[in-house]
Amino acid sequence: MSHDLSDKTALVTGGGKGIGAAISRALAGMGANVVVAYRSDSAAAEQVAHEIEGKAVRCDVTEQAEVEKTVKATGRIDVLVNNAGAVRDRLLLRMTAADWDDIIKTDLTAAFHTTKAVLAEGMLRARWGRIVNMSSVVGITGNPGQSNYAAAKAGLIGFTKAIAKEVGSRSITCNAVAPGYVRTELTTGSLTDDMVAELVKFTPLGREGTAEDVAAAVAFLCSPAAGFITGHVLVVDGGLSL
Repeated sequence: MSHDLSDKTALVTGGGKGIGAAISRALAGMGANVVVAYRSDSAAAEQVAHEIEGKAVRCDVTEQAEVEKTVKATGRIDVLVNNAGAVRDRLLLRMTAADWDDIIKTDLTAAFHTTKAVLAEGMLRARWGRIVNMSSVVGITGNPGQSNYAAAKAGLIGFTKAIAKEVGSRSITCNAVAPGYVRTELTTGSLTDDMVAELVKFTPLGREGTAEDVAAAVAFLCSPAAGFITGHVLVVDGGLSL
């Protein structure tokens, strides 16, 4: 079955670094015209866009008006990967309202803005589309010190299933990918080497995940070959959550 996306345009939020950069490269490798959306690190996004012959655009996905403007300027978007995210880890009793609100806004509400915009701007009329939301195994298992992040990532799973039911009749799929531990700029500050070693110890495959491991799963779900898969949560964690 086809994995070709040569006539499609893909928007990857947070697409300039870490897992997002790997996803941008994977989709470009399938022929997609990739728009790399970023909020702060223009240099990283521009570098990835140059490498894949795509386009880098600044877009704060937590701001509805900015998302709508970006999507309208891009034109019809066939593939949306909601990858932008943040962490702000603290035990609940030390967590501030800002810690909670900022993570929910970035990791969950942003997906509402982008998904609504791409559907309204042309995906529904095209009667074809792929939406992939980047959740986390933390959204399934929970994790001490990450109640805000876990709530946002669990929320994305519910959001994914609801949207899958809403738009399935238009041949649009909506799925989630839930990575386990992957060493990126986002995660290196929150886990010590000893903590990572402990995670690997309990991972049946016996190693850390890579950004490319996750990107491969996302790329499959974005492909024409995955046209009969929707509302699914694909866990990419080496068996850690078993």
